[in-house]
Amino acid sequence: MVMPIDPALTLSQWFSPAYPVGAFAYSHGLEQAIADGDVEGPTSLHQWIADVVHHGSGRNDALFLAAAYHADDPAPLDARLRAFVASKERLMEADLLGVAFADITASVTGHDLGGLTYPVAAGRAARLAGLPLPLTSAMFLQAFVTSLVSVGQRLIPIGQTDGQKIIAALAPECAAIAQDTQTGDLDQLSSTAFLSDIAAMRHETLTSRVFRT
Repeated sequence: MVMPIDPALTLSQWFSPAYPVGAFAYSHGLEQAIADGDVEGPTSLHQWIADVVHHGSGRNDALFLAAAYHADDPAPLDARLRAFVASKERLMEADLLGVAFADITASVTGHDLGGLTYPVAAGRAARLAGLPLPLTSAMFLQAFVTSLVSVGQRLIPIGQTDGQKIIAALAPECAAIAQDTQTGDLDQLSSTAFLSDIAAMRHETLTSRVFRT
């Protein structure tokens, strides 16, 4: 008898740093913010990430993920996400992470995700695998937070303990946003994380850099 797999175990695999999507290569504009001195320690890193999650691409990605989960055809949503992102580098990030996620997930699950951007691919994969949307979205957001914390740890740097404190502090907020965005209502799309958007644009011309975005 084959035992059913706990959805949390599947999602922890998909959104683990060990899942080969290459998330470690992208800073989402944070590298530029650190270079400018806007983020210089645990407190400012926490606030920067919290603002992006609440008021910028974190919440918007959760909306796109949920919309893809509900959609019979994710292609129009994917086109809308590509039009909505604020900069060339962020589009590259969403695109290449999505391609990598789709490739490895297809190999593991057999589900064809096509060339979807990362949030749309994640929502589509969760639907095809029959995974719960709120948990998928919450773990997607926590993976995003964890990735940005790792950028801070490499560049500021901050210690492992401070990094884990930030992740733990933002975990309830990831869960709350996942609940709030379950309908996938794209009329709720908005972004007031202007410094993050500007940093992502300016990163394209940063002379010396570690990250691709």
